[in-house]
Amino acid sequence: MSTAKAITGARIFDGASWHENAALVFGNGRVEAIRPVAALPEGIETIDAGGGLIVPGFIDLQVNGGGGVLLNEEPTVEGLKQICAAHAKFGTTGLLPTLITDTFEITAKTVEAGKQAKQQGVPGFLGLHLEGPHLSIARKGAHDPKLIRPMEEKDIELMLSCQGIFDAMMITVAPENVTPEQAKRLAEAGLMVSLGHTDTTYETARAYSEAGVRTVTHLFNAMSPLGHRQPGVVGAALGIGSLYAGLIADGIHVHPAAMGIALRAKNGPGKIFIVTDAMSPIGTEMKSFTLNGREILRQDGRLTLADGTLAGADIDMISSVRFVHERLGLPLEEALRMASAYPAEAAWLSGRKGALKPGFDADFVILAEDLGMKSTWIGGIMAHQE
Repeated sequence: MSTAKAITGARIFDGASWHENAALVFGNGRVEAIRPVAALPEGIETIDAGGGLIVPGFIDLQVNGGGGVLLNEEPTVEGLKQICAAHAKFGTTGLLPTLITDTFEITAKTVEAGKQAKQQGVPGFLGLHLEGPHLSIARKGAHDPKLIRPMEEKDIELMLSCQGIFDAMMITVAPENVTPEQAKRLAEAGLMVSLGHTDTTYETARAYSEAGVRTVTHLFNAMSPLGHRQPGVVGAALGIGSLYAGLIADGIHVHPAAMGIALRAKNGPGKIFIVTDAMSPIGTEMKSFTLNGREILRQDGRLTLADGTLAGADIDMISSVRFVHERLGLPLEEALRMASAYPAEAAWLSGRKGALKPGFDADFVILAEDLGMKSTWIGGIMAHQE
């Protein structure tokens, strides 16, 4: 007997085009088809969305915390579960919980928790993003400079131990503390190596892209800027077609005008995709929290250290989609792709995530016409409902 279900009563965006008077048919965790309501099999279980939009689930490749949990402070399976559940409320169906620069012991503990989370099938958990500790002191941002250090063999072995276990794994590094040979070794193992928190030159960034670096972490932030004689990492991110780049779309980390310029300038096939860089307060009323023993303050949409340094972001994925659509004027379809198809491409997941095609994972979000949240579905199971 078929276990397929069909959701009707909403316009469906499959990642490329819209479907009217259609139903999303899914079963066993996968999309089966998008077909006219009139052509649904007799007796199939139907769910009325009650209007609105059905869109591909959002994929967040940089999320430090949520629901009151910061991964650095709770590097456990329970911590990962809570972070994933917190972001499901905002349409995120797949994410890389992100560890900010910490000790080797905390990093190893986080990796072990990630392996257990994958084994347990935690909804939404794709793998980990290790943001540091192999970064540049000059572009440290909110990362603790006492913990920043060169990459060693034990670090590489720890990361390679995740090969074949996670759906995706991202490593943010700086050429100041990671050699091209080390970056190439990680990239050849299928890990997504990303340049970030670095003051390096355009020429060095290009050399690292040729060594296999895939992405640039939170474009414009904590990197050498675009100059007319020194294009820097920003110039590399925009000019080198193979590179993808994450963008924090809160209007605080990057001015909307700079966002628009970057989106118009980006050379392909690599794309700019949305990341939240969210911290533990997402989904809570928290006013402060702790990172590496330092207090982070939450005020007026900003998260900062006592000296005013930005320390992650206070935004979720659906709010980011609204921002690039409403504030930047991007077509809704493109805003949605920046949160789904493009991060899936960057993470080599575009064969099964980031769109609603037959055989793809049944990860989708039901939105109201005004882009308010209605429900989130991961693997064909409702993970959140307003």
